[in-house]
Amino acid sequence: MSSSSTRRSNTASSRERASAGAPAAWRLDAGGQRLRFSDRLAGETEAVVDDFVLWRGDPRSCEAGHAPAYNLAVVVDDADQGIGEVVRGDDLLATTARQILLARLLGLPVPRHAHVALVLDADGHRLAKRAGGATLAQRLALGESVETVVGWLAASAGLAPPGAVMSSVDVLARFDPARLRRQPSVFAAS
Repeated sequence: MSSSSTRRSNTASSRERASAGAPAAWRLDAGGQRLRFSDRLAGETEAVVDDFVLWRGDPRSCEAGHAPAYNLAVVVDDADQGIGEVVRGDDLLATTARQILLARLLGLPVPRHAHVALVLDADGHRLAKRAGGATLAQRLALGESVETVVGWLAASAGLAPPGAVMSSVDVLARFDPARLRRQPSVFAAS
């Protein structure tokens, strides 16, 4: 199966944008390739790589109306910085095959991957800053110490008992990827 970069305009909205002179997005035609990879925490994983956007034509994405899409940006950035292992939330496991394929096509090194369990809010949604997730400054304003927050994070990852109060140096001394929890933790703001 061959992979090639193609310019597409396959939806009504993209056809309307193209007729108005708006730039199109560039996609990689992955040909539905099956790709296997080993994730440090998820284990052996196989995925079919679908077509995906490499370069966005969204005029809101940057001043010139073009910007690299996430998958291209992280692959090039990781290679540029010499990243050997990528650690991210397990909600991004599905995009990993795309990034591995893209790195191979570009002749870039493929880092190892580890996808960790997420921290969720009380409603079961991913805790994220853009959705009002807790910040260290907010926790400190509530009277918690840095060591209390670090202890909670370590416990949520399976690296300390609940209620632990510890420094980042303490967590590093206990760090063992085999101990990392595979289930999400729930953060309930007080």
